[in-house]
Amino acid sequence: MAKLAHAVAAPAAAKAGAGFILKKALISALVALVLFSLMIGVRTEAGPEGGLIYWTRFEELAGMVAAVFFGSIVVELLRRWWGPVDTPKLVPEAARKTLSLAGRVVAPALLVFTLLVPVIFYDQRYILDLGILVLTYVMLGWGLNIVVGLAGLLDLGYVAFYAVGAYSYALLATNFDLSFWVCLPLAGILAAFWGVLLGFPVLRLRGDYLAIVTLAFGEIIRLVIINWQSLTGGPNGISGIPRPTVFGIPLTPGENGLAAMLGIPFSPSQRLVFLFYLILALALITNWATIRLRRLPIGRAWEALREDEVACRALGINTTTTKLTAFATGAMFGGFAGAFFATRQGFISPESFTFQESALVLAIVVLGGMGSQLGVALAALTLIGGFELFRGLDQFRMLVFGLSMVFLMVWRPRGLIGHRAPTVFLEHKQAISSDLVKEGHG
Repeated sequence: MAKLAHAVAAPAAAKAGAGFILKKALISALVALVLFSLMIGVRTEAGPEGGLIYWTRFEELAGMVAAVFFGSIVVELLRRWWGPVDTPKLVPEAARKTLSLAGRVVAPALLVFTLLVPVIFYDQRYILDLGILVLTYVMLGWGLNIVVGLAGLLDLGYVAFYAVGAYSYALLATNFDLSFWVCLPLAGILAAFWGVLLGFPVLRLRGDYLAIVTLAFGEIIRLVIINWQSLTGGPNGISGIPRPTVFGIPLTPGENGLAAMLGIPFSPSQRLVFLFYLILALALITNWATIRLRRLPIGRAWEALREDEVACRALGINTTTTKLTAFATGAMFGGFAGAFFATRQGFISPESFTFQESALVLAIVVLGGMGSQLGVALAALTLIGGFELFRGLDQFRMLVFGLSMVFLMVWRPRGLIGHRAPTVFLEHKQAISSDLVKEGHG
């Protein structure tokens, strides 16, 4: 009887589910029609005589409404496939095992492909420049992931440490003629120092108040850079920043260059390949240090602070030290990335360190999955590299970007690879003696 009842109830549930999905898709399409009617359906512009002229684009409007309708259906199906435990799973067990196995292979395969990018695309400057940019944001995402993903401290002013690292390297290299390898650790130390300075005022803040203070800190640093013209050059920035060398050997076409010493023809791509592997090494060091720190007591203290600050205090953990170390460590890696950015560009200005950069790095961390190293890397590849695919769509570029973020947040609220599991936990459940339980049973 139970099997018969289940067999009768299954088609009814499927029918009800199909009706619900169709109804939700129709409502979404209706809302899209109302919202996009003035945004896409009707285009207005000032005429030559000052009057307002308009023209219609109903074909584009119909396409967007249809995309929302079918996209809503796809999103709801995906939510049922990977939804809560009490929803029916439409993905077979074999497919889930295959996806799990693929998830384990993604990280090594991505690393191998990254190592081979300069070899495969040696003569394609655009690909190499894009790869360097993606790896820079991967490093920034991993640095911010320590503050936001591990310690649970919302930081909207992370670009300030990025700027401190860039300007520290630029000023030290141009005024004291120091090499990149000497300025790199100094830039990280100075950024970590400013991270500690930020940490002290926000020790008693959390949530929205913490976000507001960190946002203000980022704006303060930017305004100081703009107005302190005698030191930073103000809006004009700093130019003539020295390029990195291979242990003192420049990557130039002269007789003292690396190519002449190795006896190989000089190519402009050699400097890009060196910069690519340099930022890759810095990013991998950031990843390795983060993984190692998570397993140490300070890393477990960050995770405890993220889950519950009150319980963290009750356990005797010094939350002051925990917050300061999180800010300092994340800021240090941001300073390293800033120093690399300065030496790669050869010129820096305050326009490169606006709030949009902090928002972009935070979006990478949140969309990738707070606390997930692989998720941050995939999110940076998607947002920075994938965004270039829509560069030709001038009018719809930001719309596609926003829809992609909304779709991802609906489908995966915790990011591409949500990972909030503690580093240390019991693999098997253990029964507690009845003597230690108030109810009298284990």
